[in-house]
Amino acid sequence: MKILGISGSPRKGQNCEKMIASALEVAKERGFETDTVFLSCSEVAPCKACGACREKDCCVIDDSMEEIYEKMRAADGVIVAAPVYMGNCPAQLKALFDRSVLLRRKDFALKNKVGAALSVGGSRNGGQEKTIQSIHDWMHIHGMIVVGDNAHFGGITWNPSEEDSVGMQTVFETAKKLCDVLELVHKKK
Repeated sequence: MKILGISGSPRKGQNCEKMIASALEVAKERGFETDTVFLSCSEVAPCKACGACREKDCCVIDDSMEEIYEKMRAADGVIVAAPVYMGNCPAQLKALFDRSVLLRRKDFALKNKVGAALSVGGSRNGGQEKTIQSIHDWMHIHGMIVVGDNAHFGGITWNPSEEDSVGMQTVFETAKKLCDVLELVHKKK
């Protein structure tokens, strides 16, 4: 089984990419294949709402999304990390979410995949839960199975995440729960 980690931060090598790396390390230790999408290294333009994806199997915008679509289709589970920007996820991640409508229109390609969310803010209560809620909303719209960290909504850290031992424990617990549920779902198949 494969887990895709998506870092929704435009900042290369920072908190979200580190959290994704930590979560995917948990998955690798449990025998999962992993892959990543780092928006800091990708070009994802905003959706134009042109409707072309209703008819076509690809988006008319020529950027990194075609590769991202393939990674999302190939994954059994998806874990998304986002920083808090003005109380919610950054525009770069919202663009990816909006553009993923193509996958919804193409037979709900993400339906029944297991999803989890991570967020980092400038303080302990810096908007992380609201950001995670936005990620969960996106997952629900796609018909995904959404998991948290066994106690709350997902992995929540504050900057710098690697120094937040309490927060990083929620990242690890979220990754473990994602793996647990994937194993349960695949046992049933």
